Amino acid sequence: MPADLDLDLFAGQAWITLIPFLIAESRPVGWPPFLAPRLLETNLRTYVRGPDGEPGIYFWSLDASSLVAVLGARLFYGLPYFPATMSMRKEGARVDYASRRRRGGPAQLRVSWTAGEPIGLAASGTRDHFLIERYSLYVVRWGRIHRARVRHRPYPLHHARVDSLTESLVSAAGLVAPEEPPLCHYSPGVDVDIFWPTRVSARRSA
Repeated sequence: MPADLDLDLFAGQAWITLIPFLIAESRPVGWPPFLAPRLLETNLRTYVRGPDGEPGIYFWSLDASSLVAVLGARLFYGLPYFPATMSMRKEGARVDYASRRRRGGPAQLRVSWTAGEPIGLAASGTRDHFLIERYSLYVVRWGRIHRARVRHRPYPLHHARVDSLTESLVSAAGLVAPEEPPLCHYSPGVDVDIFWPTRVSARRSA
């Protein structure tokens, strides 16, 4: 972890989140929709607090099916994006999803899940809210901590069941894979605005 970020814990426990998803439309403000690419992306992240205590997320990796998205995010945000060959197939409530990193070392994901009944929004103060409702991301750029704020409406959640899962993204990030079964969430998605990253003042020594 970067020195000026602290792990954000829930009930004394740190969390790793692996999120495979579809971006139906990705574009800068002002671009027409027909220029917006449709892509797949998989994030590996954890939960942190910045030097000023603001909660957010820190990414170990972001794999995407669009090379343009990878290059743009690396250039303008400094995020650790990697190009990947990815596929997603949906049949009813079941989704089969696969990803294989093309650059940056071997890392793969194959997962199938089934979405269940809706359960509404995550209530404030709960573990689900801690894991899902995050509105800042942190990245190290030029040796300094930067923060980009994120805006979206709360995620509508559904019950979900993971039918199969094999992955090497966690080990590729230098982490030890958890031994417990994963906690699962599914959402049909929301629109998300991501703002320009700005430098955060480093923590002052006592």
